[in-house]
Amino acid sequence: MDQQGTITLLLVEDNRDFAKLVEVFLRKHEPEHFEIVWKENGQEALAEIGKDNRFDLILMDYFLPGQNGLEITRVLREQHVRTPVVFLTVNKDFDLAVEVLKLGVEDYLVKEEITTPVLPKTILNVIERQKLVEQLTALEIAQKRLEAMQAMVMKITQEIRLPLDAMRIDVGELIKTHGKDNMATYLKIIKENLVRIEKKITRLKDLKSDKTVTYIKDIRMFDISD
Repeated sequence: MDQQGTITLLLVEDNRDFAKLVEVFLRKHEPEHFEIVWKENGQEALAEIGKDNRFDLILMDYFLPGQNGLEITRVLREQHVRTPVVFLTVNKDFDLAVEVLKLGVEDYLVKEEITTPVLPKTILNVIERQKLVEQLTALEIAQKRLEAMQAMVMKITQEIRLPLDAMRIDVGELIKTHGKDNMATYLKIIKENLVRIEKKITRLKDLKSDKTVTYIKDIRMFDISD
């Protein structure tokens, strides 16, 4: 769904009249706006998705010429296409329901229901569930990345703690000796940088969220700025 509230569907259906009926009914629905791309068979659908997978949901007839809906869905999953799929069937079938669950198909509807509020309601519910799954997945990834970062920081801290402490002591002694001659300015800069390094390390150790910013192109870095 884009910012204007448009929901883009891929309708895979070999019956032209039925496809037209689905399109007419969904276009009447408000306030959401449905944009429907219709393909007559699985191969055309796969080609369309391979070209530009901009779809929020795939509405797929189970009985298709050539490969059926389950076979097409299996190909999509093998290609790592995670767009949610809703099947359209002639009648409710227990065996089909089992196969649908195995493949992770989100729902399936009897074709008689397409002219009722059940169709848009099902589509919207599936898309909302998909968004929630994506948000939870993103949070899980962010948490794992944060944990890995914290572990790395702890290791680095252990390795540089002694050198930093030694440098601080040495700089302190040098300031006492050369605090008023030409070296004073340089020693002050060194001390300020040591303090800055320690602050950055402390901030990294205390990170509670995966706060990253764009660095270069697709490269991101943790934001530990003041």
